[in-house]
Amino acid sequence: MSERPRLTVLSGPSGVGKSTVVAHLRTVHPEVWLSVSATTRKPRPGEQHGVQYFFVDDEEFDKLVANGELLEWAEFAGNRYGTPRRAVLDRLDAGEPVLLEIDLQGARLVRDSMPEARLVFLAPPSWDELVRRLTGRGTETPEVIERRLTAARTELAAEPEFDTTLTNTSVEDVAAELLALMRVS
Repeated sequence: MSERPRLTVLSGPSGVGKSTVVAHLRTVHPEVWLSVSATTRKPRPGEQHGVQYFFVDDEEFDKLVANGELLEWAEFAGNRYGTPRRAVLDRLDAGEPVLLEIDLQGARLVRDSMPEARLVFLAPPSWDELVRRLTGRGTETPEVIERRLTAARTELAAEPEFDTTLTNTSVEDVAAELLALMRVS
C-alpha cells in the first residue's frame, strides 16, 4: 500500500494567474482533483452547483463551520468561501492527487490543520507585470486598484511561508512544474 499523496495548495497574490494555471492543468490532466469550495455567494451565469462551487446559504455555512467540516474558510467581498474537509481526505485516502487553489489566509489555515500539506506559492515574473495584470482590466476605480496593489504587496511578502515558489512566466510551464511537484510525494 503506497502512502497517501500530499495535499498540494496553490496560492499567491491576486492577479498572478492561479485559476488560469489550474484550468490549464485540469484540461491536460483531468485526473488531478481540484477541491470544490462551498460559498455563500450567489451563482454567476453558467455556474453550476457542485461544479464551480457548492452554493449554500448563511445558515448552511454556519453549520459547516460549527461541525468542523471545513478545512479552511474565509470571508471575501462580503461572501464566505470554504474547503470541505471530508471530500479532500477521501480523495487523498484513495491515493489521488488533490489540489486546492486558495488565498493566502486559506493557505495558512490549511498549514495549521494539515501540516503535511505542500504549499506552493505562485509568483509573478515581476512586480510591474503584476501591476499590469491588476490594472489591465480597466474596469476598477483608482481606489479599488490601489487596494488591490496594497493587498498584493502583503501577499508577496508571505512567499517565505511556502514550501516552493513557481514563477508564472508561462501557464504551460507552471502547470507542468506543478504537476511534477504533485507526483512527488
